[in-house]
Formats: sequence, structure tokens, C-alpha cells
Amino acid sequence: MIDGVVDLHIHSSFSCDGDYSPEELVRMAREEGFRAIAIADHDTVGAYPEAIEAGERGGVEVIPSIEVTTVFDGREFHLMLPFVDWESEAIKYIISRMELSRVEEARTRVARLRENGLEIDWEEVWEKSGQTPPLGVKIAQILLDKPESRLNPDLQKYYDEDRQPKAPYVFYQDFFTEGAPAYVPKQHILLEEVLHLAPLTGGVPVLSHPGAYFQRTTREDLMFLKELGLKGLEVYTSYHDANETEYYLSLARELDLVATAGSDFHGKIKPGVKFGLIKNGDYSMVEKLRERRA
Repeated sequence: MIDGVVDLHIHSSFSCDGDYSPEELVRMAREEGFRAIAIADHDTVGAYPEAIEAGERGGVEVIPSIEVTTVFDGREFHLMLPFVDWESEAIKYIISRMELSRVEEARTRVARLRENGLEIDWEEVWEKSGQTPPLGVKIAQILLDKPESRLNPDLQKYYDEDRQPKAPYVFYQDFFTEGAPAYVPKQHILLEEVLHLAPLTGGVPVLSHPGAYFQRTTREDLMFLKELGLKGLEVYTSYHDANETEYYLSLARELDLVATAGSDFHGKIKPGVKFGLIKNGDYSMVEKLRERRA
């Protein structure tokens, strides 16, 4: 093991659902004793080069990355690209594709919520998400933060003491998943296409939180994706329990994928995921990913 704790999956305020600036994340990483972090915002590299410069000032290595929202086999899959060249034409193309599909998805979700009698409109969602295409949990948070929503009897369960910390995620499952009232079929870029383009971005393809409820990644999925260029697998994550961690660690070893660690820290939208929650990452993961760059 190479000395130094790392977290390769952190979101900044450049994500539509992140709360902290790159400067603040670097300070928090230094206080937690991290050697390196990767800021992997949703479908944007807007944090760069600011994040790199903040890391240089703060004495924490910041590895440029992005988390791309893709579709594979009818499911939503998230793919990170640590060591991405944020100025490459390939990543600009991927981001432009994602912006169009995510705006259309978000607009349709809001429209369907309105059809179901909920008081929310696109203009307020766009403004409160910082004029970046919001994910479903962000739309849910905006709706549930509205004072008038607390008066809606149909939404009372989301304010129960037990449910409130995870309310945006519970709402997402109730309204945005397949078969739910505001479900919108995924029209995002295909995971296969991003893997094909990955070498042109400079990034090393790492599949995020394979055990997440919306991915349900199987061994067969990973075998297929490795043939297309997948290099790493996020094994240690806030999405996995002990059994899932062991399962995906065994698959990473079997398939010769680099096992990585990332908290998926955002801020208040994930109150149960504190900064520094995942301490399983070590710097050898960074070295192994760097060796596998195209």
C-alpha cells in the first residue's frame, strides 16, 4: 500500500446538487488527512482548473474527473473519468450531449409533477439549481423545501422524522422510477459510446457505485463493459453495505479492474454521507489508474 488516503468521488458546487466550492473541499480534505481527492461533478468539468489550483495552494492533490450520466441496458449508469483532460474535444462533446438530454428530462419531470397536482414550475427549478440541468433528487429537494409543500397532505410522509434525512431519495423512488407518476424514459448518452470516446478524453473509465439501486450491476455487465474499455470499479462507496463491498471487490479482482474508493459526498442533499466517510482509499489506487491511462 502506498501511503496516503484518497477519495476519488466527491462533488463540488459545480454539480447541480453539490454545496461546497473546490477551495472548501480541499480545506476539508486537508483537515481529514487526505493525500488526494477527485472532484467528479455530474456531467461537467466546470470545477477545473480552479480545483487543481485550489489543491496546489492547499497541499492536496486534486485529480481532474467527471461523473457522466449514461444509459446501459435500459438502466442509468454513472461513469467516472479520473485524469480527464477537461479541455479535450471529446469531453466537450460528451458534456454537450448530456446537457441537452438532462434539460429535456428535467423539464418533462417537472411537467409531470404538475400534472399530478404538485406546485412546482420549471423556472424556479432552473433558478434554484443554478441554471444547470437538475437531477431528480435535486428537483425533489426543491419541491420539498417549499413552505407550501409542507401543507400538502400528499407530501406529509416526506417530513416524518425518520424519512426526512433521505426525503429527496424516497420521493425520487416514489415519483421518478419506472412505473411511477413522473417517470421519464432515459435518453442519455449510451455508456458504450462514452467508453469508446474515453481514450480521447484522457480519462480512465471507472464505474461508479455498481450496487446502487438504479444500476444493479451484474458480473455479466462488467465482463461486457471491460471488453469495451472499462478499467476500474468503485468498490468502497456509501452506496454499498459490507456484503456488496465484498461482492464487487471479488469481481474487481476476478476481472482485473482497479478497485477504487469514493464517498459520493455532496453536502446537505445526502446528510448521511459525511465528508471523509469512506477511508478505504489509498494512493496505490491512483497509481494503478494512472498506469492504465490510454
